[in-house]
Amino acid sequence: MLREWKNVRQPTEEGPRRWFTDEDMDLIVWYDADRSTIRGFQLCYDKQSEQHALTWMRDGKYNHARVDDGEGRQGMGLKQTPILVEDGAFDPVELAERFDRQAQTVDPEIRSLVERRLRELSSQ
Repeated sequence: MLREWKNVRQPTEEGPRRWFTDEDMDLIVWYDADRSTIRGFQLCYDKQSEQHALTWMRDGKYNHARVDDGEGRQGMGLKQTPILVEDGAFDPVELAERFDRQAQTVDPEIRSLVERRLRELSSQ
């Protein structure tokens, strides 16, 4: 079940954010400076296996990526910083259902927005 992290670092150049987490998912929500409007979110899932991240921004842009954890990158001896790499294929309906099961404690406004955006992707 997703739970909100309290005292999340708030970089001044990014605007306020909230962070929800559990063993399988992370949800980061970005707000406008006045905290009244959500400007985007990133839903990370499959944290225990091959982690992925779906990012949505208010301008309507989506990005789906795999998280390269930095282990064993070619030519690198030490663990590197995790990065996002393109990975377009995923099932938005299945992800919406998983999110719904794990997000019962997330604010209804946020939960509804994420679910709407995931279902929107399924109709494209």
